[in-house]
Amino acid sequence: MQTFLTAAALIPAGMVPASIPSPDWSGFDIPLPWGSLRIHAYALCILAGIVVGLWLTSVRWARRGAPEGSVWDIAIWAIPFGIVGGRLYHVFSSPDAYFGPGFDGTGDLSLIPQIQRGGLGIWGAVVLGAFGAWIGCRRAGVKLTAFIDAAAPGLLLAQALGRWGNYFNQELFGGPTTLPWGLQVDADNANFPAGYPADTLFHPTFLYESLWNIAGVLILLALDRRFHFRRGRLFWLYAMYYTLGRVWIEAMRIDDAEQISLFGITTRLNVWTSIFVFIAALAVFIWLGRRKDGNPDSVYLPGREPAPAVSAEADAGEPASVKADAGKPAGVATAVSASGPDSTKGSASASNVTGNPVRDTDPVVSDSESRDNLPDNQNGSGLASAQTEAVPASTGGTPTAAESRNTGKSGGTDTGTAPEADSSR
Repeated sequence: MQTFLTAAALIPAGMVPASIPSPDWSGFDIPLPWGSLRIHAYALCILAGIVVGLWLTSVRWARRGAPEGSVWDIAIWAIPFGIVGGRLYHVFSSPDAYFGPGFDGTGDLSLIPQIQRGGLGIWGAVVLGAFGAWIGCRRAGVKLTAFIDAAAPGLLLAQALGRWGNYFNQELFGGPTTLPWGLQVDADNANFPAGYPADTLFHPTFLYESLWNIAGVLILLALDRRFHFRRGRLFWLYAMYYTLGRVWIEAMRIDDAEQISLFGITTRLNVWTSIFVFIAALAVFIWLGRRKDGNPDSVYLPGREPAPAVSAEADAGEPASVKADAGKPAGVATAVSASGPDSTKGSASASNVTGNPVRDTDPVVSDSESRDNLPDNQNGSGLASAQTEAVPASTGGTPTAAESRNTGKSGGTDTGTAPEADSSR
């Protein structure tokens, strides 16, 4: 805070506004046949924050190699859960308006769903929003830790814009101040604190937090570029940075809030929450830094990785025999690849399939010898085969009928080729 005071003293008075004026409007009406629809500026600020936050997240998510469009599949779960969680935390941390002081029952429960009136607690939004994101990540097959790392700067940017909704609602400002950027609040506004003069200026805590968050976005992006945080570490770094600023900003506010006493100190619930979240985030950040992960750069859940694509160039360069054999069993593919138009080579390949060795693949080998190689050959012993081979070798011609009778019935034709009937014997 001393830095702001010093900077204000160095700036000439004519160069800064005397104060930040109160807003002239807080929304507009859309006429409808049955009345009108009120569009609140608070809601527009929240919506603008969601849009720019998703934009930054989608850019970072795509650079991590995530599935196209998955950021929107996750967002449709995370955003509704985050809004509900943020509202529930606000009701819990500021219960008087809804349940009455001391939960005496004098509050108005119908105000709970009226989020257009303001009131979204960031920690409830983060917790339930993360739960919704987990559902979306599981459905998309990606890691939650990878997504929250990509989303951390975008989340901080969304908060920077969303905080301007407090300005249009004239709420959640700090104590009185005489600084030239003091905030004007309409004296007739329900949030104007009692007991102060109408021209009192207040600390614009919405502006402090907005600027703090924008600076945090730049810091997170720079640190991530330098260190490439994974396993959710950038998200926990975001939690540390945000809570560090939230402690001193929250302590400046004077709106009604739940007071908690711990260690002899009584302060706002959000202050204690920020302190504890900072400590927890620091511990988890250190623990994750020491943890080993097999593939921290992958955004996919184990077993959900996409199948590797086969390029057209690689497919075109494959031999025809490889493409033809792709869908065949290994043994059949080997036999077919080894065979060709020559019928004798085909017989050799077939013998390889059955597991029997082939002694000679030369086409001049007699058919009798080929039949002798078969395990179920009933035509005689290897001696008969040897005699069949010897006759052509000694005479240089076709064996006579007598010679054929001496060597067995397998050589019963003039050409030396056995009839089909003989092969089944």
